[in-house]
Amino acid sequence: MTDTTPKFMRKGELTRAAILDVALSLASRDGLEGLTIGLLADKMNMSKSGVFAHFGSREDLQIEVLKLYHHQFEQEVFYPSMKEPRGLPRLQSMFARWVKRVSMEIASGCIYISGAVEYDDRPGAIREELVAMVRAWQDALHRCVVQSIEVGHLDSNTDPQQLVYEMYGLILALHHDARFIKRPGAVNRAEVGFERLIKSYQSTHSNDSNAQTSMQTASDDKSAAKPSSKSAVKKTA
Repeated sequence: MTDTTPKFMRKGELTRAAILDVALSLASRDGLEGLTIGLLADKMNMSKSGVFAHFGSREDLQIEVLKLYHHQFEQEVFYPSMKEPRGLPRLQSMFARWVKRVSMEIASGCIYISGAVEYDDRPGAIREELVAMVRAWQDALHRCVVQSIEVGHLDSNTDPQQLVYEMYGLILALHHDARFIKRPGAVNRAEVGFERLIKSYQSTHSNDSNAQTSMQTASDDKSAAKPSSKSAVKKTA
């Protein structure tokens, strides 16, 4: 009994994880409302009661799918970006990884975006869960913008909420043009748009420092390229 119980639990957890993986794939393609216990049971070659044994209801299943998607988003976008220095490098990493993830979801769809369309006017636990996840991500972006202001990478008059709003707009435009219109170059346009956006918010001090560094580098390069009179004489000799 002592040996078989842990094995049974591990098997049950593996089965549950496999169900969630398939459910996430279906929800990405058909939307959360397109996810049904019957369809999932067919895909898993299981009975409906077998699927219900792991999830109490269809709504519970949908919420668990949302949590799995959010977890994957954090692992691919948020946590790797936290390894970057505070300020603009971290914010740039967050946006770049966000764009990369959305570009990989063009064929299937972003659940944050498709879910907002499905549940924008549909109250309930699923909507509350989805809103909480999106707000958590926006709050993370907001904190990063504030840090960028504090370290002097962005102008002190920057409105963090406005910048986050505009960043989100770029992602929505990317998803729309790449997935719906299927317009080539959407990813590049999002990247260019972000670069322009950041430049418009960068502090004068930061720009002056960058310009001074560039001028100093150019001066050093000229000095290094210009030989001294002794070395020139030696070369001539």
